[in-house]
Amino acid sequence: MSIIFKRHSVRKFRDEKVSDEMIENLLKAGMQAPSSCNAQPWEFIVVSSGEDKKAISQMHKFAKPAAGASHLIVTLGNLNRAKVIGMIEQDLGACNENILLQATHEGLGAVWMGFHPIEDRTLKLKEYLEIPDYCIPFSVICVGYPAQESEIKLRYDESKVHFDRF
Repeated sequence: MSIIFKRHSVRKFRDEKVSDEMIENLLKAGMQAPSSCNAQPWEFIVVSSGEDKKAISQMHKFAKPAAGASHLIVTLGNLNRAKVIGMIEQDLGACNENILLQATHEGLGAVWMGFHPIEDRTLKLKEYLEIPDYCIPFSVICVGYPAQESEIKLRYDESKVHFDRF
């Protein structure tokens, strides 16, 4: 089956650095995502400092995996580039999924940690990383080599499929 069926969230990582080339491949994959009016409103902050990863890991209770990741990719929505502001979440969602799929392809583990639209989370991240007002901190993706193998469970559920009408 395709890489889609191998992707899963990884929250524990080995203490091994991911190469700059692999990080660039993840960013290239993210930038290949579709976007409303082809605006490509994304920006990225790549975080590798242990001190910064630890600080981000303490910004909310579900951010703990950030401390152990090799790198964090902070995805931002640039409001100055978005042609349809209300679509920026969809644009960034597609971007994030591409990054996660590329991470799986590269043999890496990754997890998408939501920050937007929860205001206290986004404000902490915005202040800490000095993100300008025209950018929305959308998410933090933790990337690294998985600490352990995981069993992948297929999620297809035919009871959720409807044809022609609900």
